Amino acid sequence: EVVGEGSNGREAVEQYLLVKPEFVTMDVTMPGMDGLEALKVIKNIDKNCKVLMVSAMGQEAVIMDCIRAGAKGFIVKPFSVGDVLEQVKKLNFL
Repeated sequence: EVVGEGSNGREAVEQYLLVKPEFVTMDVTMPGMDGLEALKVIKNIDKNCKVLMVSAMGQEAVIMDCIRAGAKGFIVKPFSVGDVLEQVKKLNFL
């Protein structure tokens, strides 16, 4: 169930504070504050948050930057619903 949505990193942080979701899926590339910066802000707020990053950029450096910043996993676009469910189950998000 989607409980919140943001179109940029700042909105993602605001939604996280408002909704306190079980986990977050977040795109890396967003206008203004990007997903990596939003991830860092959210992790500073809640070190136990569970974030799964999503991006069309499958570059190893981008993936490693997200993991180092605290993302639990990374999905490369295009993806299927099955890909997302597999990651959610693998990471014990639910």
